[in-house]
Amino acid sequence: MTKEQSKGASPERIEASSDRLEDFGYKQELNRTMSLTDVVVYGLIYMVPLATLPVFGLIYNFSGGMPALVYLVAAFAMFFSALSYKEMAKSFPIAGSVYSYVRIGLNRFMGFIAGWAILLDYLLLPALLSVFAAAAMVTVVPSVPAFVWIILFVVLAAAINLRGINLTAGVNKVFLAIQLVVLGVFVVGALVAVAQGRASFSLDPVFQPAEFSWAIVFGAIPIAALSFIGFDAISTLNEEAKGGGRAVSKATMIVLFAITVIFVLQVYLAAIFVPTGTTFAAGDETNNAFYDIAGSVVGEWFKVVMTLTSALIAIFANSIASQATSSRLVFSMARDGQLPRIFAKISPRRQVPVNAMLLIAGLSLVIGIVGTAEQELLTTLVTFGALTAYILLHVAVIAHFGVKQRSGKKFVHWVSPIVGIVVLGYALWNANDNAKIIGVAWLVIGAGIASFWHVRERRSRHPVAEPRTTH
Repeated sequence: MTKEQSKGASPERIEASSDRLEDFGYKQELNRTMSLTDVVVYGLIYMVPLATLPVFGLIYNFSGGMPALVYLVAAFAMFFSALSYKEMAKSFPIAGSVYSYVRIGLNRFMGFIAGWAILLDYLLLPALLSVFAAAAMVTVVPSVPAFVWIILFVVLAAAINLRGINLTAGVNKVFLAIQLVVLGVFVVGALVAVAQGRASFSLDPVFQPAEFSWAIVFGAIPIAALSFIGFDAISTLNEEAKGGGRAVSKATMIVLFAITVIFVLQVYLAAIFVPTGTTFAAGDETNNAFYDIAGSVVGEWFKVVMTLTSALIAIFANSIASQATSSRLVFSMARDGQLPRIFAKISPRRQVPVNAMLLIAGLSLVIGIVGTAEQELLTTLVTFGALTAYILLHVAVIAHFGVKQRSGKKFVHWVSPIVGIVVLGYALWNANDNAKIIGVAWLVIGAGIASFWHVRERRSRHPVAEPRTTH
């Protein structure tokens, strides 16, 4: 007898997760082997505990020296998205993403738009990660140009994915442990430096009345939010987590809390070593601001260690996962007939979506090389797609739970998604102008494609009768 049976749970309730999969046209084919810890570790790996390192200089400049405040506000904004993912994970126990949730919660057309929006994130993120990794490696080996590192990282990540090699739960734990150890060394070094009088604790990284404005803070959120994008990846484990949606929903909230503490702690400690009023110069000084601070706080040897850990462990491990996740979104949409079916092809030998992977790798290579000097634009473009998709997710929560089911949970099904829409909408409004132009153009193209597929599908189901001729 199972625990559920001993507590009086019905067999139908015990098998609810499997039955719901059948309701949505899926079968329980994946093994439920991932524990709650495994799912949390996966989420932390995807979000990258050291994700603040390459964007610290950008956020410090944008926020007027208040990077901790930016991350706190970004966490506040992401909290509402985490709640919406939590609710959808429990109600729709499928290994989908915002594409699936919006498609089921609203309709096929809006599901495509949500998938298309986050596709902008998934197409650009592998390229952006390779740019970040290359920028870090250039500081260690200046004689090797950034584009060489980009080619190396993209090709190597693609080769690993094409061979069907996945990061197991055990390897994820090793990668996470390495990052946390390096971060721990920095924290200890910073505390020692403060004790030696080389810096002092201050509220400046959190709030400076003379510099504060909501426009500045919200303008920096799209960059900071890049570090929080990972709920979508966690939701793909719904069919592999023990406990299904319940485990994924718990992991979502745990990861949000843990990653917020990690991000705020490291940017706060780095910021107290930056003289008030400092503005990092564009280029290497901005891109390498955190690494330079780490070197001055702990020692030049640690700058190399942190740079290599960021590039070779944190960013590269995430780029492999990002390429894999991106290719699977393309594959999923192609399998549903929402993208050309050529991208739904599976390699019979490796059992991976080979054409989708090659597409992602090729785009990553081109975008990475062309965008080497456009980290800010790429970053805001990535978050433009993700935040747009999150807004649609909130709309789906309101439509499905609040309107269709007339839910009595007013906060999670009405208040929370509405606040999420407002906060994320304001953040998008204050994003980089070029990113908004390109992002809106991307959505318009997506709407056109969605309309084309919709009309084509309707015609295939209801063919127009041939006109009769009279003689």
